[in-house]
Amino acid sequence: MDEEIIDELMKKHNAILLRIAYYYTKNLHTAEDIVQDVFIKYFQKKRSLQGDAVEKYLMKMTVNKAKDHLKSWHYQKLRFQEKWFAGKKVMPVDQLVLQDEEDMISAAIFSLPVKQREVIAYYYLEGFNAKQVAQLLNIPDSTVKSRLVKGRNELKQKLEMVEWEVLKNEPL
Repeated sequence: MDEEIIDELMKKHNAILLRIAYYYTKNLHTAEDIVQDVFIKYFQKKRSLQGDAVEKYLMKMTVNKAKDHLKSWHYQKLRFQEKWFAGKKVMPVDQLVLQDEEDMISAAIFSLPVKQREVIAYYYLEGFNAKQVAQLLNIPDSTVKSRLVKGRNELKQKLEMVEWEVLKNEPL
């Protein structure tokens, strides 16, 4: 593959692959490393896929690489260290209410189990339909739908007691 093709592929697919890796790892640097590894492996194998097949292949590689990372000993060690040495976060006093509410929603999504979080992220944040999510994760459509229902119910419970400043003055 020549450099122009490599650059074009990376520019076209980098953003979505980065978001996918981030949904799993919750760490931007780790997500960037995973995406970089995916591109390296793709170019080393010298696959000659065309059109949507390239994106689907890269997405599947990213999902698998991210899941492998979550299972790794290194990640488990980091999680233990984070819990052990966790300190209190100091938030700026004048943080925007909207940003605060987005953070609450993000935290609620990230607190979901991985199986529910991944379908919620693909369906709502990436705009995939249930069939596309099922193909990406190699699971039946009905499993995607049931995980969406469970994830939505869990999010509803987690966010039910929050008083939403942005919606306070909205007519019902």
